[in-house]
Order: sequence, then structure tokens, then C-alpha cells
Amino acid sequence: MKETTPSAMPPCFEKWCARFDPVLSNPSQKRGFRHYLGGLLGESERKNLTQMSNNAVGVVYHQLHHFLTEATWDAEKVNERRLQIMQQCSQTKVRKGFTLIIDDSGHRKSGKETAGIGRQYIGEIGKTDNGIVLVTTHLYDGVKSLPLDVELYQHASSLPGGKQDSDFVKKPDLALKLIDKCLSRGSKPGVVLVDAGYGNNRTFLKQLESRKLKYIGLAEKRGKARTGGGEDKKK
Repeated sequence: MKETTPSAMPPCFEKWCARFDPVLSNPSQKRGFRHYLGGLLGESERKNLTQMSNNAVGVVYHQLHHFLTEATWDAEKVNERRLQIMQQCSQTKVRKGFTLIIDDSGHRKSGKETAGIGRQYIGEIGKTDNGIVLVTTHLYDGVKSLPLDVELYQHASSLPGGKQDSDFVKKPDLALKLIDKCLSRGSKPGVVLVDAGYGNNRTFLKQLESRKLKYIGLAEKRGKARTGGGEDKKK
């Protein structure tokens, strides 16, 4: 049986959710947050809203949909709160000298209604197809790996103005935005790790150097690694 009720969640779940109450405006948002998070933690392989609401007695689809699409809570504030909580725990606190990993996460998706959807390279299937791509940052400190930030890459074909659209931002620029977020929190990585999509982009690497960040990136030609940054000249 995958069916459950929100009240069946263990006490630690409510204790965790309560730590996010300061960034949620009203009881309906706090309830929606708990129902959505509970759905993500559920046993069902499919994590769409229909399945989440079907799996939990007392969770109503249209209320959950409203929470995600119409309610005025701020995803940035929720994520910042998560990172603050992470810093308060010895098991998840960011250690000095951590590795900051820049990555693209592509997911195949049909239709045209989802923001950012377009025909592009999708990492999970290793080829070009219709889907969305997210630019993400993760940390690894030798003990743990944890997600930090995420930005949706809006493919040119998904925007009315194409590459001339004001909302079109290249992946390296999204990555730099996420790196600056990390630095603004006072967390400077020991090294930034990037794949060939970034390691082959000299403009991006120069931006890392201007921030005095050391990096390791795979260069496409002959599969060699490119290193540099910090106080030293690029090698």
C-alpha cells in the first residue's frame, strides 16, 4: 500500500517542516509545503501532482496545484532557508576547501507548455531530444555531496524572441550566477569542477580567474584536463 495520510508522517517530518514556516506566509502555504514534501518522499515512482494527491488521503489535487503554481511563496527564500538550516547542523555544514561542482541536468519532456522546454541535448538519455535543462551547483567536501542552487536554462526555441529574447541566458552565465550566490554566502570553494561544456569555454574560465577561483575542467580536445585560477596564472 502506497496510500497514506499527512498525519501518518513521523514527528521528525513535522519538526523539519516547521523550520521553514518563517518563509511561508499563511497556514495554507505551510500545509501545501508539507503535502508536497510528503509527496516527494512517498513510495510512488511517479512524482506528479495527480499521483501525490491520489497517494495521500486528505490531500486535494487542486489545492496542491495552487500551492505550486499560484501561491505567493518564494522558492529562492525557501532554498536560502534550507541552506541556513544546513549550516546549523554539524553533519551538513559546509566545510572549508570544498569542491563546487557545476553541472547540467537534462530531462526528456513532451509537450510545449513547460517553461524552457525545447529540442536540446538531454544528459539522462545521452542525445538530443525534447526536454528541459537545469544548471545546478553541488558541493563535495570529501565526506558528503549536497545540492546548493539551480537555475532553469530557457532554450532559445522556448522563447518568443529566440536568442534575442531578454530572458535568454547562456548556460555559462547561469553557472556564474550560481557561483556568485555561493560566494555571497561567504562560502568560497577550494576548487570549481566543470565538464567540457564549461572547461572548453575560455570566457567562462577567465571569469572564474577574475574571482580568484581555482578550477579543474575537461577540455574537449584529446580529453585533457584544464586547470588554473586562484592566484596563479592558468596552466
